[in-house]
Amino acid sequence: MKRKKNKTLRRTLGFIALVLVVAAMVGLYLGTRPETAQGSKSITVTVVHADGSSKDFNYSTDAEYLGTLLLEEKIVEGEIGPYGLMISAVDGEATDWNVNQSYWALYEGDAYATTGADAIVLTDGSSYKVEYTIG
Repeated sequence: MKRKKNKTLRRTLGFIALVLVVAAMVGLYLGTRPETAQGSKSITVTVVHADGSSKDFNYSTDAEYLGTLLLEEKIVEGEIGPYGLMISAVDGEATDWNVNQSYWALYEGDAYATTGADAIVLTDGSSYKVEYTIG
């Protein structure tokens, strides 16, 4: 009977040791694994408001176009028309050309964009700016 108890005790201790080793390995893996990327491109969008204040939005994204990202993240409001996305409000602030000839100017880096937001292809590490402008 004593042999059977010893054999059962050894098996139990062996099982506990196995569980502890597996738990340690899982803990080590979870503690050292790289962060899962949210997107393949990191970009910054700076919004410059009418009062001159600015706010940066940093994103990791797989979106292909700036307009898509801005709409998905609800930074901009606007309508898609025959010439693409017409931005009417950014970060909660609206412009109205008919009132004071205001609009949202779009920049790729420091250069004035030559296309609309929905035609700007996002590239990793790029910065964009949307600035309240009076015509």
